[in-house]
Amino acid sequence: MSDRLAQLSEAGVSIWLDDLSRERLNSGNLAELIRDRHVVGVTTNPTIFANALSAGEAYDEQVRELAARGADLDATVRELTTTDVRNAADLFRDVYRATDGVDGRVSIEVDPRLAKDAEKTAAEAKDLWKTVDRPNIFIKIPATEEGLPAITRTLAEGISVNVTLIFSVERYRDVIAAFFAGLEQAKANGHDLRMIESVASFFVSRVDTEVDKRLDAIGTDEAKALRGEAAIANARLAYAAYEELFASDRWKALADAGAKPQRPLWASTGVKDPSYSDTRYVDQLVVANTVNTMPEKTLHAVADHAQIEGDKVTGTGTRAQQVFDNLAAAGIDVADVFRVLEDEGVEKFEKSWQELLDTVEGQLGKAKN
Repeated sequence: MSDRLAQLSEAGVSIWLDDLSRERLNSGNLAELIRDRHVVGVTTNPTIFANALSAGEAYDEQVRELAARGADLDATVRELTTTDVRNAADLFRDVYRATDGVDGRVSIEVDPRLAKDAEKTAAEAKDLWKTVDRPNIFIKIPATEEGLPAITRTLAEGISVNVTLIFSVERYRDVIAAFFAGLEQAKANGHDLRMIESVASFFVSRVDTEVDKRLDAIGTDEAKALRGEAAIANARLAYAAYEELFASDRWKALADAGAKPQRPLWASTGVKDPSYSDTRYVDQLVVANTVNTMPEKTLHAVADHAQIEGDKVTGTGTRAQQVFDNLAAAGIDVADVFRVLEDEGVEKFEKSWQELLDTVEGQLGKAKN
């Protein structure tokens, strides 16, 4: 039987798992995925931690210990989440070494309530980096307008960054500019650019979800024919921007100083519409020097029946742009789609963070009684 995940990896796509929990660590499940499913990294977000903390009893002992020490709510959440990330980072240490620091990475996100405050986001990123204290982590910072200067400041400190919640190619270009500026400042600050890694997390499935909803509301045959076209076209346009900007003289100067490129990462690759192939956001976005971070369900679907047929992205920019021209002609306000998706993304993570706080507050209350 063909090993489709091996084929994906051999095509230059780093396979990351979009999930982390104490149960996954303690049971050996994550170690199995590293060994058997070619998983070379993990991403987390507030929703993932909220789900992990609310399920089972894996965190109870640590919560009791923290309660006994008098830890407050924020300190408890910080301890619980950074412990998972630290332990996962240790599990990936061999991958980190084998790939010269490119993979073997675990991402942890700044408090989403800070998404509109650049100064506090940068301070939180620095604090998280010191707290986890592992070289193979990424600090996730959202690509809001306020997040862009925080990305630059964090990289300038020599800290590796996963830029998250990118929806539009326009914003992605801003992210790359923030990355370049951060590395230039890091070099000026005396940091070794070879030690700084970054990925840019471009969200995929949510674009189809929002655009398809609007196409259905328009209801014309032309609109219906465009369902399911936007997300993959958007990612392909992002890759074209990546190729363009990382061929610039500005990047060449950084590369000559030892910098590694900020790889595009395809995020939100679980398929929401059951009428679509459940592997489309993986097998249709195969291209070298990228990351695909998948929910476990998608990972197993890819292993079972994905069609890995080589590079599906390079040279597709013109066709992808035609999709967006057709969407505009059908009445889709693409700029508004991206505004809505970014606002919803921040809001969802804020809501999940509050759920996480509420869950831990309840556990602390039980531990103290």
